[in-house]
Amino acid sequence: MKMIKKQHNLVLGLILLSIGLLNSCKDQVKTNTNKVNTVIKDTIKVKYANSVIPFFDNWKLILGDGSNAGIANNFENKDFFYTTNDGKTDWVVFKTPNGGDTHGTSNNTRTELAQIKKWYPKTANDKLTATLKVMNVSATGDARVAATHSVVVGQIHSADAFENEPLKIFYKKYPGHDKGSVFWHYEINTAGDDNSKRWDYSSAVWGNDFSVVGSDANTYPEQPKEGIALGEEFTYTIEVKNGIMNLTFTSPGHETKTFTKNIIQSEYTTVADIPEQTKQLFFPKGQDGVERPEAYTGEGCFFKLGAYNQTNGKSPDVNKNWCSGAQTHNGDIAKQYADGNYAEVWFKTASISVSDAAVSNEGYFTKND
Repeated sequence: MKMIKKQHNLVLGLILLSIGLLNSCKDQVKTNTNKVNTVIKDTIKVKYANSVIPFFDNWKLILGDGSNAGIANNFENKDFFYTTNDGKTDWVVFKTPNGGDTHGTSNNTRTELAQIKKWYPKTANDKLTATLKVMNVSATGDARVAATHSVVVGQIHSADAFENEPLKIFYKKYPGHDKGSVFWHYEINTAGDDNSKRWDYSSAVWGNDFSVVGSDANTYPEQPKEGIALGEEFTYTIEVKNGIMNLTFTSPGHETKTFTKNIIQSEYTTVADIPEQTKQLFFPKGQDGVERPEAYTGEGCFFKLGAYNQTNGKSPDVNKNWCSGAQTHNGDIAKQYADGNYAEVWFKTASISVSDAAVSNEGYFTKND
């Protein structure tokens, strides 16, 4: 009996030891699994745009599908807005197709920030600076159309009346060219009630202005001298103070360019004042208006920043300045991205200074969303 009891105790001890070892293994597996899961979570942790450029409290984000994403803190959308790293630096990516749902009354898609406050040029003391590189413009379009193969990377927009634009900063590059052009536009704040007569005046920064186009749909002009390549960094600074807009453009290896424009007192109040460039581009389309003497005085204005694609699928027969006839795959975003029919802009740094006199711009979003 004693021998049997000893054997029983030995077996029981072995069983308890096995259970202990098994539980220990389970605990170790659980611990190791938790460590692996933690590593995976840390590895795939999203770096949001506001950790790269911490200024998103000042903006609402419009996406390339026409929707308003609101204030874009801790937000990404892999189709339109996200961060990336080029091996050295983190960048915020703004991407938008040639065709799809658009915002407001525009024919063009955009992934773009719009300032949540507006300021009045006469009393303004407001500033926007950005460093960026354009990574893609549309692969297709009619070479005769001035806006083809271009993207707007910064704006001043009016929130009131006709909602015209005293500033648009463009990058444009034709297929097959190594370098593109940077230029900026002033759009008149049209006198009278017929805003269809509005027009732009284009000033070259590096390369050509808006008016240099192809001789036919598939023949491009000569490549611009002193142009900017895709992937080449440049910086713009926009400052509006006491009614005067001051622009500065810098880029390594390029001449710094500065411009000044009064936006509360027009220089285009008669037809005789209108530049020849504008007469050639816009008068044939019936866009032959004059500007009200006070220009943008009394209208709330605000900054915009991002990728506002200027290439669309509308027929050039409608307007050879703005309608590109480009490939849109009937709005299929994946197909457009696959064959280069989109605009993509990367921003490295940006800053905004907003004056105390600025007020809410919510009325603009209410009208346009």
